[in-house]
Amino acid sequence: QVQLVESGGALVQPGGSLTLSCVASGIRFNSTVMGWYRQPPGKERELVAAITPNGTTKYTDSVKGRFTISRDNAKYTVYLQMNSLIPEDTAIYYCNGKIWTFDFWGQGTHVIVSS
Repeated sequence: QVQLVESGGALVQPGGSLTLSCVASGIRFNSTVMGWYRQPPGKERELVAAITPNGTTKYTDSVKGRFTISRDNAKYTVYLQMNSLIPEDTAIYYCNGKIWTFDFWGQGTHVIVSS
């Protein structure tokens, strides 16, 4: 059974930093494209960042230069380092794994950026 378990969500002040982690199990991690999505209050879920098994990354424009996605294939873990956080980053952040035609999701972790 595939499981993606996120952690690291918190309340943080504007300008602060946060690192999210997602540990995968039951999946061929080294063949899986991993990503982070987010769903702000009242809005649709959107892609934040993704990373291929060999480390190629892509980001949505609003987080470029502030967020960094990385992965540790030995630990079956993907990270999202978030710097210079702004209130617009407030959302539920979901870990995603894509392999072949399958899409797997974590339960989500809350990030609130507020003073």
